[in-house]
Amino acid sequence: MKKIRKCESCGEYTLEEEHCGIKTLSAHPPKYNPNDKYAKYRRKEKGISNG
Repeated sequence: MKKIRKCESCGEYTLEEEHCGIKTLSAHPPKYNPNDKYAKYRRKEKGISNG
């Protein structure tokens, strides 16, 4: 079963691994984990403060 993916270039959703000549990304967020040791790095990368 294929999962839906999103083209980073044009923003279109697809089931293909490659679209617009580049690899597509998973359209689903990662599973929530309250003990996520990398959350602060993801927030920093996105420019979101800790609260």
